Order: sequence, then structure tokens, then C-alpha cells
Amino acid sequence: MKIFAVCQSGLGTSFMVQMNIESALQELGVDVKDFTVEHTDSGSVSGDMADYFFAEKTLVPALSNLPEEKIISLNSIIDADEIKQQVINILDKNAITHR
Repeated sequence: MKIFAVCQSGLGTSFMVQMNIESALQELGVDVKDFTVEHTDSGSVSGDMADYFFAEKTLVPALSNLPEEKIISLNSIIDADEIKQQVINILDKNAITHR
């Protein structure tokens, strides 16, 4: 499964979200070799690039070129618990076992 963290410039914010996604996967005991997590800017994404795209809710309207079901809207990009819960939701939706 491929997940992208997306922000306006594709630098610091999306990298922080990427690290939190990776941490959540590790905490949940998921085999991280089955996942690719990257970060990018909002202008470079297309729907075929990943299975899911994490973005702060105010950025979501700029991602109108992506399928809505692939967008994970975050209320707070610094809330690791929210990111972890969204990762859990993805794992459950895809029947992937976790702690």
C-alpha cells in the first residue's frame, strides 16, 4: 500500500506527517515493508500515485483532482493521535491486522 502525506510545498509539514504515519504503522505492529509512505506538494499529486493521501483539511479543496475516497482529511497535522486513528481506519478498511 502506498500513502502520501501532502502539503502546499511538499517539504516540512508533509515530512512531519509522513514520519507520524510511519510511527503509527510501527506502533500498530504492521509489517512496514508492505507500505510505502512518502511526502509531496499539492501541485504534484495525481490519483494514481497512491492508495491514500493525508492532508490538512484546509488543503483538501486544492486536491480536487484526487478521488475523494483516497483523501484523508486531518483536523490537525501535529496531532499524532489523530493521524494514528486515521491509519487504524485505513488498516481496518483494508482488513489488515494490527495491534
